[in-house]
Amino acid sequence: MTLRHENLHDGYGQRLRERIAAPGTAPLIGVYDMYSASIAAEHYDGMFVSGFGFAASYYGLPDIGFIAWPDMVAFVERLRGAFPRHHLLVDIDDGYVDPEVACHVVRRLERIGASGVILEDQKRPRRCGHADGKQVLPLDEYLEKLDQVLAARTDLVVVARTDATEEADILRRAEALAATEADVVLVDGVRSEEWIRRIRRVVGDKPLLFNQIAGGKSPRLSLSELDTLGVDVAIYSTPCLFAAHRAMDEALAGLKVADGRLPAEAGGRQPIGVRESTELLERNIARVRTREEVGV
Repeated sequence: MTLRHENLHDGYGQRLRERIAAPGTAPLIGVYDMYSASIAAEHYDGMFVSGFGFAASYYGLPDIGFIAWPDMVAFVERLRGAFPRHHLLVDIDDGYVDPEVACHVVRRLERIGASGVILEDQKRPRRCGHADGKQVLPLDEYLEKLDQVLAARTDLVVVARTDATEEADILRRAEALAATEADVVLVDGVRSEEWIRRIRRVVGDKPLLFNQIAGGKSPRLSLSELDTLGVDVAIYSTPCLFAAHRAMDEALAGLKVADGRLPAEAGGRQPIGVRESTELLERNIARVRTREEVGV
């Protein structure tokens, strides 16, 4: 078999732009560690490195500003090594407060092969985008930070995000973000389909991103419904994390009830065991070998 040479690293941002521009709403699945990414890679071609999931997994803390940028960069580097063909959109929160730090992180992420970043306009103390009590920077201050990040990137996709909650401010900021050189606009915590339509109108032709999170403030919508509403890309921040939470809780409760005896089957299916887990992880080695063979 002859493998075609692909210089994937140089085009990660452009490949994500092309995916967003293609028909339909592009889904990016939130991952929080290498194992969840390994499973997500079996089903989808794009991943979202969720701040909520990473804070929970890496620190055991809520998503209120604890993430240190070197930890996030190191995680993305491991992801890119294992998944050379997947889109990787990375949540960098508020750019770790300082605009110069934000630019440094963007350059680092681009060098290691991230596809894009999301930069929000929250001020500290920050909150999850679907939590109460969010505060936003003055618009001019955020736009200055965003402009610096845009100038620091070469190919990286930049998603400009607002966490505004007052109706007039939401539309004012969405329109202002759409007028920048950012590739995509995200208004987080959108509460209804009608508000998606309003935001779609004010951002014009700029691609629009929607954040799906279980238990959040936004409606649960299918990709077909989002496409009809004019949404170009959807991030699913936490399905892997929350599914793992439920499954682990139920497995350990069952283990306790069974006096420590491992189950033979669950719901009529054989449980995941050493063989299934090893086969999943061996596919990551195969991806790395293929990457080396094609010269990436």
